[in-house]
Amino acid sequence: MGLKDRTPTTVEEYEGYRSRLTNWSRWGSDDQFGTLNHITDETRKAATALVREGRTVSCANPLATRAVLGDEFRNRNAADHRMTVNPGSSVDYIGVSYHGYVNTHIDALCHIFTGPGGRLYNDVDPAEITEEGARTHSVDRWRDGIVTRGVLYDIPRMRGHDHVRHGEPVEGWDLEDWAKQVGVTPRPGDAVLIRSGCEPFWAANGPATEQPLNSPGVAVSVLEYLYDTDAALMGWDLQEARQQPDYGERIPIHAIAIPLMGLPLLDNANFERLAEVCAETGRYEFMLVVAPLVVLGGTGSPVNPIATF
Repeated sequence: MGLKDRTPTTVEEYEGYRSRLTNWSRWGSDDQFGTLNHITDETRKAATALVREGRTVSCANPLATRAVLGDEFRNRNAADHRMTVNPGSSVDYIGVSYHGYVNTHIDALCHIFTGPGGRLYNDVDPAEITEEGARTHSVDRWRDGIVTRGVLYDIPRMRGHDHVRHGEPVEGWDLEDWAKQVGVTPRPGDAVLIRSGCEPFWAANGPATEQPLNSPGVAVSVLEYLYDTDAALMGWDLQEARQQPDYGERIPIHAIAIPLMGLPLLDNANFERLAEVCAETGRYEFMLVVAPLVVLGGTGSPVNPIATF
């Protein structure tokens, strides 16, 4: 069952992930980087060699201000954007709650515990996370940025659809098949970017702010692929699929990836333009740069990931 046999992950297999896919102690007891440790100086140098044309592509959605969300969603937690226009200048203020299903952001390793009353990544006491900020595993530990090879896994293109469909989430073996199809060999330190087709999906099924957990998205078997290939991070445009069976977790990929694997998640990315450029150039690998804000003690950060060809 699972990735090896190309069958959906059972509840028993999912529970086995908690011990099988853990990276606790892999990089020492004081580790703050998790799978970002797979990105070495050589990895970054190799990524820069992928820059041939100097062409850049943003992989972010706009911040979900009220203007972006529209009046019908004014009761939701929209970003607060206020402008002050002076006679000779203008300034603005932005306040945003970036976790959720709209804003493009990266999750820090203090964001998810191993369940209620559980531990942080690397078996760290959750008491280290306070209302004044996280004393460990916070996003400011990544202030030097994440630079590595990004690989786009365009699953709708492989399937001949506009977007991933309900009942057919992205599975780990889809990633294997796509890599073979486009001639990309997975490498340690890769940023695995999974396109499910967020824009065409929400255009056909209603705005993302209505029922985000009803999206088809990604199945838990991708965790095996990420672990086996030593991926540094995963980015996706649709998050966990609403799946059967019930794994007992509201967001089952988050529940394994962050506190057990130490794998950062790039949530709510937008890969529509990236997919167009990849198809146009015939290249599905590129240099990816993710620069989190230096939020001391922060659980994550809004980001604007940039792919460079």
